[in-house]
Amino acid sequence: MPKNAFYAQSGGVTSVINASAAGVIETARKHPDKIANVLAGRNGIIGALTEDLLDTSQESDAAIAALKHTPSGAFGSCRFKLKGLEKNKAEYERLIEVFKAHDIGYFFYNGGGDSQDTSHKVSQLGETMGYPITCIGVPKTIDNDLPITDNCPGFGSVAKYVAVSIREAGFDVASMARTSTKVFVMEVMGRHAGWIAAAGGLAVEKEGDGPHIILFPERKLDEEKFLARVDETVKKYEYCTIVVSEGVQNAEGKFLSDAGVKDAFGHAQLGGAAPVVANLVREKLGYKYHWAVSDYLQRAARHIASKTDVEQAYALGKAAVELALSGKTAMMPTIVRTADEPYTWEIGAANLADVANVEKMMPDDFISEDGFGITEKCRRYLQPLIAGEDYPPYKNGLPDYVQLKNIAIAKKLPSFDLKL
Repeated sequence: MPKNAFYAQSGGVTSVINASAAGVIETARKHPDKIANVLAGRNGIIGALTEDLLDTSQESDAAIAALKHTPSGAFGSCRFKLKGLEKNKAEYERLIEVFKAHDIGYFFYNGGGDSQDTSHKVSQLGETMGYPITCIGVPKTIDNDLPITDNCPGFGSVAKYVAVSIREAGFDVASMARTSTKVFVMEVMGRHAGWIAAAGGLAVEKEGDGPHIILFPERKLDEEKFLARVDETVKKYEYCTIVVSEGVQNAEGKFLSDAGVKDAFGHAQLGGAAPVVANLVREKLGYKYHWAVSDYLQRAARHIASKTDVEQAYALGKAAVELALSGKTAMMPTIVRTADEPYTWEIGAANLADVANVEKMMPDDFISEDGFGITEKCRRYLQPLIAGEDYPPYKNGLPDYVQLKNIAIAKKLPSFDLKL
């Protein structure tokens, strides 16, 4: 008899995570002899723990297909990390109860490093608690910091957004620099890895193009060297545009933008590196400045998504189901780059044990010798990931995104006291 599948989205959402959802659901619908239905967790793993399961069979084929051009998490996401089995056995027992009650035999979790840790832990349930569950992680993170896979769904579109935005802002600042703003600072996401900041470097095609300076998490900020470069750039070109990662640290190793609070995964909550950098420029050099924080805009910008990114996100969702149906478990499908020019790729697979809680940083040879730009090797890596346009349909001048009905199935179990 076919089993039901559980699918959920986790962590910060992206402009293409729903394309992976479409890949999972559409592929599962092609195999009714093995997968009876896909039940989506409302707000990630929390939906499983609280038995808040959404019946995707109530959604039309057209609605599921429309997920491919709709940003954010259609079923709701979360930042919630399962503790180890020895620390909170009750949560794992609850998962088993819910899986049993709803005849769930497949688990697909769509997220980044912490989410793949959850996928790995759930994959161990069959052995430790006597319940067979096929578990496949579906990669997703704009930070592009998952190991083994060449790149991560969500990153290519953010990279495109950042490169386009800093180029357009640079045109704006250059046109007014003689009598107005001299320095523009754009902050992008990236806690420990500078992939997103590096993408800004794609906007540079010739001498004088911005961004003139990129500040990476992999390089501590040398204030004297940085200010000298800003001053030199303004004197040479009349203006200076800067991309700064939220994870940039000062000489003492402290985040410039540490807000002093932690998120649900225990990470320092960041945001605010741009004003710190801009104020440093004003105080030391006296230049008029403007700054902006890309924040959610960069990861929700489906209107300017990379076609490569959309195709890869869908392909990984599809591959996750195919891996499960082939008898594989505790694995994650990956992108394998087979050539740069022309760019070609294929689907591979990695063990969740090798992916969970491992961060892939920018290689040293991707950052220029002076620490303020990207190398040609980095450009060759990044360029194909932002290639192609895949515009959503428009209605009344705005993107026409789908909103699912998200009808929950009837609960069968007592409520569970979940500590959030």
